[in-house]
Amino acid sequence: MASDDFEPADSASKEPVTPLVDPRFIRLADQFFGMFAQPARGGGALAVYLDGRPVVDIWAGWADKERRWDSDTVTLTFSTGKGVASTVLHRIAEKGLISYDVPVAEYWPEFAAHGKDEITVRDVLSHRAGLHRVRGLVPGREGILNYDAVIEALAESPPDPRRIRTSGYHAITFGWLVAEIVQRATGRPFTEVVRTEIAEPLGLDEYWYQVPESERRRIAKIFRPISPPGIRWNTASSVLSWVRPMRGLAEAGMPESFDELVHDPRVHDSVMPGWNGVFSARALARMYGALANGGVVYTDRHEPGFRRTGTAAVEHDVRLLKPETITTIGQVQPAPSRDYVLGLPLRFTLGYHRPILMAKQQPQNAFGHYGVGGSGAYADPDLGMSIAFVTNGLGSMITALGDARLARLAATAQATVLKHKQSEQ
Repeated sequence: MASDDFEPADSASKEPVTPLVDPRFIRLADQFFGMFAQPARGGGALAVYLDGRPVVDIWAGWADKERRWDSDTVTLTFSTGKGVASTVLHRIAEKGLISYDVPVAEYWPEFAAHGKDEITVRDVLSHRAGLHRVRGLVPGREGILNYDAVIEALAESPPDPRRIRTSGYHAITFGWLVAEIVQRATGRPFTEVVRTEIAEPLGLDEYWYQVPESERRRIAKIFRPISPPGIRWNTASSVLSWVRPMRGLAEAGMPESFDELVHDPRVHDSVMPGWNGVFSARALARMYGALANGGVVYTDRHEPGFRRTGTAAVEHDVRLLKPETITTIGQVQPAPSRDYVLGLPLRFTLGYHRPILMAKQQPQNAFGHYGVGGSGAYADPDLGMSIAFVTNGLGSMITALGDARLARLAATAQATVLKHKQSEQ
């Protein structure tokens, strides 16, 4: 190893990361720490980039009942991983290996079955492929752990005809579709492409859909079950599948015994980018920090968490995407009526959605992805800011499905940056 190399991620000699709070963001940090004052709330981490550089990197609470959340803790973030998977695809598109308006079947011939020959990559990224159903897609509780079986089943599935009119949120199937398009276009495993296109350029490890055995000790334990209060998961999903307004949600996001599966260690052996991404807030904020800053993020070997691992030798500024690509992927895709899965008018961009803040002023051009339970991240190119929040304390005491923590944190971060930029004018 050269004298200027960093130690690998699993080295016991790696220096601990020091929390970072730019003085302008003290109020945001106080707000975050207040969210984890009680052990029952679990733990989490918050990171913010501004103009391509880190300004906040903090953590608090508990990774499990006997272990505090520390600088190296990572957690399952559910749909947050859709944004990372989409960014991987956009990197490949910039290399000319994928075109948004080309039929998926050009890369994945089997996909053309049952009238899907005209479905494009853009349709997949904007949840208009008509393949939202995961419930019953493959047999058995553990069926979705079998990537090859799922891919074959998706190729053999007929599309929902409602896709012509509007979007239908692909809550879980989205990740498999994106991963297989990337694999077919590159001829390489999706996880390898994630490593070479995201982790190595950015100089951080924690972009995992398959978590290395040596790193699993870092994964936080999920606090609170995801089942509806007082109702068994399979019972709820079965009942909802017969209730017309909720049928799409049951079909798209409630596979058999999913409540038990999220605690199964084998989840970290599988590739399911629609929901099983394991990240740190630091890693998410760095990726989105580039997308918020014209595609460029700056590298300082002394910044929090930065290190070399394997071939990830980063000592220079990183261009993740071109500005024109960021403009393209941040544009809302047409969807003239309510999403037929969620029953709401949603604003999808190419693989992301517009974030929602607890503020009167909503960001106009921001994009990212939130996940069930509260984790999420996004880039705001207008402010040059990214924010990422990850947690194992799913939702609230009422429901684990979600809450407004990230929306509140993002509102404070947005107000802080707006005040700072106005004072500079």
